[in-house]
Amino acid sequence: MNKINGYTEEEAMGLIEFIYAGKSAGKTLSYLFETYGKEHSRAKGSVRNYYYAFLKKRDDERVQRILEGKDLRAGEIRPFTEEETDDMLKRVLAERSKGISVRKAIMNVSEGDERLMLRMQNKYRNLLKKQPERVRKAAEEAGVPEKSFLQRKLEKEIDELYARLAIDLRKENERLRAELEKLRSGQGE
Repeated sequence: MNKINGYTEEEAMGLIEFIYAGKSAGKTLSYLFETYGKEHSRAKGSVRNYYYAFLKKRDDERVQRILEGKDLRAGEIRPFTEEETDDMLKRVLAERSKGISVRKAIMNVSEGDERLMLRMQNKYRNLLKKQPERVRKAAEEAGVPEKSFLQRKLEKEIDELYARLAIDLRKENERLRAELEKLRSGQGE
C-alpha cells in the first residue's frame, strides 16, 4: 500500500474531498474533523493533525495531485511565548475576577480579534487543565483572589457531582419503593 503520513492515498483523497466539500458548504474545520473522525473511527485530534501534516507535504507529487484545484491552506502556527502566556493569563484572570465568563473575559482581552480570541481560549483551557499551579501563581501575581475562578470551578464541579449523585439516588429510591410496594401487596413472593 502506498501511504502518505499513515493514510493510504485513497484515505487521504477521501479526507481532502470531505474537507473541501465541507468548507465549500460553510462548515468549520473543527466540525469537519469531528464528523470525519466519527465516520471513520478516528479521533478528531488525529484527523486534524493528519490534515495539517498532509498540507505541509506540498512537495510530494501525490499530495499536489490530491490538492489540485482545491484552495486548502494551513496558516502558520505561532505558539504563545512564555511572556505572552503569562501576560494573557494575568489579563484574563483580572477580567474573570470581575465576575464575567471566560469567553467574555477573553473577548475583552483579545479586543474582538476572533483568531486571537480562539487561540487564547484554547491556551487558557489548556493551562487550567494541565498547569493549574501556573494559573494559581499568575492569579497571585495579578492580585486576583483564587476564589474568583479556581474555587468557583471546583464548586461547580462539586455541584455537578451532587446533581449526578442525586439522580442516581432518586432512581435507586424509586426502585426500592417499587420493590417495597410489591412486597406489601404480596407480589414479591
